[in-house]
Amino acid sequence: MNPFETLRFAFGGLAANKVRSALTMLGVLIGVAAVIVLLAVGNGSSQAVKNSIEKLGTNALTVSSGGGFGGSRSAATKPLTVADAKALADSAAAPHIESVAPETTTSQTALYEGTSHTVGQVVGTYPAYFKASNSKVANGDYFGSDDVLGSRKVAVIGSTTATDVFGAADPVGKKMTLGGTPFTVVGVLATKGGTGFQDPDDVVVAPLPTVQNAFTGFGAIGQILVEATSADATTPAQNEITTVLMGRHGIKDPSALDFRVSSQASLLTTQADTNRTFTVLLGAVAAISLLVGGIGITNIMLVTVTERTREIGIRKAIGAPRGVILGQFLAESTLLSLIGGGLGVAVGVIGSHVTIVGIKPVIIPESVVGAFAIAVAIGLFFGGYPANRAASLRPIEALRHE
Repeated sequence: MNPFETLRFAFGGLAANKVRSALTMLGVLIGVAAVIVLLAVGNGSSQAVKNSIEKLGTNALTVSSGGGFGGSRSAATKPLTVADAKALADSAAAPHIESVAPETTTSQTALYEGTSHTVGQVVGTYPAYFKASNSKVANGDYFGSDDVLGSRKVAVIGSTTATDVFGAADPVGKKMTLGGTPFTVVGVLATKGGTGFQDPDDVVVAPLPTVQNAFTGFGAIGQILVEATSADATTPAQNEITTVLMGRHGIKDPSALDFRVSSQASLLTTQADTNRTFTVLLGAVAAISLLVGGIGITNIMLVTVTERTREIGIRKAIGAPRGVILGQFLAESTLLSLIGGGLGVAVGVIGSHVTIVGIKPVIIPESVVGAFAIAVAIGLFFGGYPANRAASLRPIEALRHE
């Protein structure tokens, strides 16, 4: 029997039980599609975080309270304050620092003419924040140092906030109520875009004293955004920040810092490690469904061999060699995985164009090729046992089978 005839018999065998074959292929289809979509979601999440970090600007450094990721804050830990930020702005102590912007962040509900919207980030800061965070005004203007000194109730809002609160109207010059406090909008930021759990354009930026007075109080601040004089100066600027804050917090041991300084490179490295673990976990979960699909192929092929035992006996009695019987059933199991895998690739690619919980999936080409290849290999592997069982049947015993 030549390969063409083997395939023809295999198609015939599958067509004889269309519903059973379709359900078996469905298991493989779901497994392959799940691998492609879940890995695309993991990759999309990684790209969203990476883009958000890069939009901070190449010179940006972030100073946060706490000694390290996951570490607990001890009783001796001193929170960051506005005085810390002012000390970092001293050009004599830190010549590689261009500007400093202390930040305090909260979330509040904005109201305008009956429209209500919960703003994801209300940031209280200094005017230097805009340059350090690469936030540019597209309409209106920034607030200035006089607004900070006078604790004026002015705000620059993100494009999402502008649309959700003011609709199609121009928000510049209009007053909105934020957490019960009236703010005059002086500018609208250019859209940054991005996908992820948090919209970077849903933001209200206001003078630090105003936000502290209205919402957070005049205590510790959340973090300090520092802009180095150039991209090459981030390392010396990082050292200067460490030296200044160690002096202010009375820390002698460099390994016992109660703050951390994160550069764009360190954030990207941390994000890459986290994403790698996340993607492997998603891939492992999806691989289980692919394995279940392979077990389904074995089950169906065993049933098929049992049902066609007499047919196998007749073919062997008239001279069909063992290899022909083996090849026929292997071809059937491989076709099940081949067609199921191909349909799974189509469904996975289409499904990866749908935004999932705010994340736009980004397909990994290797996952498409790999999932399809593994599906075909699973068909060969899981079909091997039933095919060998069929090929090993003795003609006399097979013909006696009822």
